[in-house]
Order: sequence, then structure tokens, then C-alpha cells
Amino acid sequence: MTEPQVWTLIGVFAAGMFGTITLISTMFLRTMQNGFDGVRTEMRNEFASVRTEFRNEFASVRTEMRSEFANVRTEIGAVHGRIDHLDRDVNAIYRHLFGIDRG
Repeated sequence: MTEPQVWTLIGVFAAGMFGTITLISTMFLRTMQNGFDGVRTEMRNEFASVRTEFRNEFASVRTEMRSEFANVRTEIGAVHGRIDHLDRDVNAIYRHLFGIDRG
């Protein structure tokens, strides 16, 4: 153990092991970082596509609801007109029965 060659071999072996560990850990970290970046990109793309789908669906629902509300307003307007005509007819019948329009 006192020979210089032994200590040199121990130093070379230790330096080689340290270098190997450094290289492997660096490669592992880069691989992990690339994996995380890939997952991050995939998640962003998926969230963007889901966001786009929701916007399209909400726009479709809004359009459909506006159309349906317009139809309901039209029908309510028609019912309102019928009630006005019915009111006019009832008033005419009332005036005729009680002789108000005979003067």
C-alpha cells in the first residue's frame, strides 16, 4: 500500500468513478428534464385543445339559446296578440249584452 503506483491507480480509479457518476447523473437529469418538458408540452396542448372545444361548445350553446329565446319571444308576442284580440272581443260582447254601445 505504500507504493506510488498503487496510490496512482487508486487515484485514477477514484477519478474515473467520480467522472462516471457525474456523467451518469448529468445524463439522468437531462433525460428527466426532457421527459418533464415533453409532458409539460403535451399537457399545454391538451389543455389548449380542451379550452378550444369548450369555447366552441359554449358558443354553440349561446347561439342555440339565443335562437330558442327568439322563438319564445315570437310565441309570446303571438299569444299577447291573441289575448288583445280576445280582450277586444270580450269588450264587444260586454257592450252588446249590457247595451253600452247602443247609446
